[in-house]
Amino acid sequence: MKKRLYNPHLAKIHRSYTIEEAASLYGVFKGTVRAWIKAGLPVINDKRPMLILGSDLVAFHQARRKKNKQKCKPDELYCVRCRTPRKPAGKMVDYQIITDKIGNLIAICPDCESIMNKRISLLKLEQLTGKITITLPQALQHLIDNHQHSVNSDLKQE
Repeated sequence: MKKRLYNPHLAKIHRSYTIEEAASLYGVFKGTVRAWIKAGLPVINDKRPMLILGSDLVAFHQARRKKNKQKCKPDELYCVRCRTPRKPAGKMVDYQIITDKIGNLIAICPDCESIMNKRISLLKLEQLTGKITITLPQALQHLIDNHQHSVNSDLKQE
């Protein structure tokens, strides 16, 4: 079973918590908090009730998050289903514009075939041109530029 990561900002740093209070704060069982203590979460002392400093709770969960973080290479996107950075299938991605400076890369995971996304700036997009094939959105054709008449037009061709 995968370890679940908890929000480190739930605990207040200037407060101390009992095991029961920490369990209800994070929505877990008391045994889970005891497992955290065995895994290295410091307690104030070994006397009952065991008290945990809020700052220690925050530091413990931040350290666990940092340890499990995975950095993507420039030509990789993070697959949420596989939980690992992967290169896109066929080395092909689509670029979806969000603003004039940033956009999303959208690709398919080669292993689980789910959609992968990555936010990227337009400046960094140029660095990927040789590594992966990027499909940029095409502007729609204006009606004025179209040389064919509409099917429902009343214009007489001469």
